[in-house]
Amino acid sequence: MKITSSWLTTHLKTSANIEKIVSTLNNIGLEVESVGSTDKNNFFLVAKIIKAEKHPNADKLKLCDVDIGSGKILKVVCGASNARDGLLTVYAGPGAIIPKNQLKIKVTNIRGVDSYGMLCSESELGLSDESQGISELDSKKFKVGNSYFKNNSEPAIDIAITPNRSDCLGVRGIARDLSTAGIGKLIDLEEIKLKTNIKNPFKVIIQSNSGCSSFAHCYIEGIKNVESPKWLKDKLISVGMNPISAVVDVTNYIMLDLNRPLHAYDADKIERKVVVRSSKKGEKFLALDNNNYSLEDSACLITNEQKILGLGGVIGGESSSISLDTKNIFIESALFDPVKISKIAKKLGINSDAKFRFERGVDPNIMEYGLKLAAKIINKLCGGKISNLLISGEANFKNKQIKFNSGKFEKIIGSKISAAEIKKILNNLGFKFKESKNIYSVTIPTWRADIKEEVDIVEELIRIMGYDKIRLIKPEVDSSKDILTGRQKLQRFAQRSIANKGYMETVTYSFTNSKIDSLFSLHNKDLLITNPISNDLDTLRSSIFSNLLIHIKNNIHRNFEDQKIFECGPTFFGSKPGEQIAVIGGIQIGKIYRKNWLEKDKDVDVFEIKDCIYKTLIELGVLEQELTVIQETETYYHPGRSGKFYLKSNKQLPIANFGEINPKIINELDIKNGPVFGFQIFLNNIPVINKQNTEKKIKYVVSNFQKIERDFSFIIDKKFEGEKIINVLINLDKKLIKKIRIFDVFQGGNIEKNKKSIALNLLIQSQDKTLNDNEIDELSDKIIQTMQKSFDATLRS
Repeated sequence: MKITSSWLTTHLKTSANIEKIVSTLNNIGLEVESVGSTDKNNFFLVAKIIKAEKHPNADKLKLCDVDIGSGKILKVVCGASNARDGLLTVYAGPGAIIPKNQLKIKVTNIRGVDSYGMLCSESELGLSDESQGISELDSKKFKVGNSYFKNNSEPAIDIAITPNRSDCLGVRGIARDLSTAGIGKLIDLEEIKLKTNIKNPFKVIIQSNSGCSSFAHCYIEGIKNVESPKWLKDKLISVGMNPISAVVDVTNYIMLDLNRPLHAYDADKIERKVVVRSSKKGEKFLALDNNNYSLEDSACLITNEQKILGLGGVIGGESSSISLDTKNIFIESALFDPVKISKIAKKLGINSDAKFRFERGVDPNIMEYGLKLAAKIINKLCGGKISNLLISGEANFKNKQIKFNSGKFEKIIGSKISAAEIKKILNNLGFKFKESKNIYSVTIPTWRADIKEEVDIVEELIRIMGYDKIRLIKPEVDSSKDILTGRQKLQRFAQRSIANKGYMETVTYSFTNSKIDSLFSLHNKDLLITNPISNDLDTLRSSIFSNLLIHIKNNIHRNFEDQKIFECGPTFFGSKPGEQIAVIGGIQIGKIYRKNWLEKDKDVDVFEIKDCIYKTLIELGVLEQELTVIQETETYYHPGRSGKFYLKSNKQLPIANFGEINPKIINELDIKNGPVFGFQIFLNNIPVINKQNTEKKIKYVVSNFQKIERDFSFIIDKKFEGEKIINVLINLDKKLIKKIRIFDVFQGGNIEKNKKSIALNLLIQSQDKTLNDNEIDELSDKIIQTMQKSFDATLRS
């Protein structure tokens, strides 16, 4: 929103300079983005044509002798029919850039004659959309040799208006805020008494669900639409808007001045019955911007039965547009639904000044006043007879009421405010109120639709008082209290634990491609998103793998062959609140390390992934003896190269799973470079360690006596799992058997079909003595007997 200080003074009686105005605007929350002059460069001068004669080599061109006040007469070739002796006009010298087309002027040979510049029309100067001939200036107001734009050199203040402050999209709204902040006194709006000479011949019908709640209108007959006077042109130009004609310029002026968008129709191009209705899908509409729009079934249309006159609150139609030949006009001042305006403008890609205001909300009680003011100014500039004003739809607009307790201010801001200060600020902002025992019944003005609750009143008070009045205090920090919950700590520790194992963390959306997610979903129904930001992000993910595999594939295309990535986030199994679980999942592909002078290549395998999960679970506080693993797991894993971790105390809820991603899925996703391995840790299923228990440190006792290692190899049934064997043997003698490791599993060869060979390494050590041969042999016999009894195992020779 651009304003100038001179325009501001039409609403604000003040002597403040521009620096003070800018500083105050920033302090009260109206951020000034820039202060810039609209002054054009000095290449544009007031000039006089001394002599205009026919070009010697062109019938439609004239050769003009031009005085620019330098004491030297210049030759300029001009094609305008109104170029004549004695005419005062605008001259653009070499180096000037024409605003309309950004053409840079230089000395040019035109049909054998050098032309030292250009004589400009108003449209070329950016002062109007259309003009005939070069500019004609008044000799009483302009002097030869002066800069033409010197009167337009006032700086424009460009303010960034936030969406909640639509009242400040008019100069008066900004003036009101400045007045409340102590910059001058707000000038009352003049009372408008229109002299109506004729009856309004128009009838406006508003259909239900049209998106229009109120439509005020009047008719002016017998006008002479002319170019706007200098005061009006200067105002529009000063804020970057091009003048068009008196009628159109007046409607734009009132929009900028009072935040009241209006629209004028050529009354001779429309029928007397105007219908406001919703559009039908497929209807076509030729707008003022010369674009032909195909409409959906939700747009608000201003129509004559089938003929579309305008897109309500967005843009007018070409079929009813105003021109300099317009004799009779129909002026609209209406209220439109902000949501409908925003949706249809976004769909069609239209961004007009009217749309910008209507979608944020305009003051309903200025609707009639703005229409009267427009009729008055147009009548003054263009003549004509004014009809009576009519309003279709809602005519009375109620003000909201809010209860405000002055104690709320101190509670939120931390300092007190006097009753006198409250009353002064509210009164100057246009709020009406009644006070009883520090409770204010505040009537909100209709131009402040953003004020909805008590805290908004607090914001208004401190905004005007000044945010610098808020006392600075040091926040109280209780370092003894944990900021994070136990569950949050568990999640963060899990992230660090996985990262310490060489995985790179990635953060993706919680939504993903439904086709990819269905490969991992254990549920029948996808959680589809109604309005996805992208067609390939159309569902809430049921697995952390969906997005990770997409990234793995993209990275392979960028020549990253060996990858270890993970993510921590929610996965969803329902659309209701709480139907989600926090998961930390990872993917690994490629090689653990590449060959070098010491070692050969080592590929990733399922045991590498299992070891990563096992160590992470132990680090998260899960007791080693509580862990159990089974081979049965989800179908998105390879059936023979995967597993699932449980707690022995709760075999219903898995705490993690791991394995090679099913090759069928990898093929379908077209991921190259060999097998892909993954894991998921279900953080919600892992018990949070009680803080009191963690304070009791587990003492690690180191033995001073020699350790002994013994290897055993047994033939057993294939059905027995290694974990079960370890659990049985470790309980034989916990004081002596410290650790058991499976270092080889073999099937085939001379081994029976349903059997397998399993090799175990046992670490044996006593805490209080060195074991002799007899004690070691005794323990070895005990191990062999237990294997025979528990697993029908045979010791291999």
